[in-house]
Amino acid sequence: MGKTLFAVLFGFGMVVAGASAAHALQAGGVEIGDLETGSVVGQPFKELSVDASFYAIEIGNMKTWYPPTTVIDFKTRPGAPVLLKVTNNSTAEHGFQLSAAVNQSAPTVLDTKLVLKPGETKYIGVPTSDLFYAAGNVLEYRCHLHPAHVGGKLLMLK
Repeated sequence: MGKTLFAVLFGFGMVVAGASAAHALQAGGVEIGDLETGSVVGQPFKELSVDASFYAIEIGNMKTWYPPTTVIDFKTRPGAPVLLKVTNNSTAEHGFQLSAAVNQSAPTVLDTKLVLKPGETKYIGVPTSDLFYAAGNVLEYRCHLHPAHVGGKLLMLK
């Protein structure tokens, strides 16, 4: 009787642990907004420090997202959500896509897209758990509206 009860409780514990892990994979989510009204995982953007800034710029005839490589060291930063500032400094509308889709193809893969008008700035809040679920340590950012524009890579030191 004792062994049966232990087996049932152990099995129940395993089911609960598995369900909570699956739920955590779906939790969080990327939020896009402005600095004053945006929030992610219940934390207002204005209370978070900006971890990285990206700028759509034009250099001669080339249109690109600057900087071409960005590094965020999660070993030294607090566990707060990541806040990214995205600004369109060019004269035309540009898209910004941050994606881990090149590394994995799960339906829960991190893939966020936004469109910025000239001179517009948006903020993207990403829970650290969503970044850590991404396979690998490299995310790509690019203009999803114009495939010929040059993008970049976000390197995460975990």
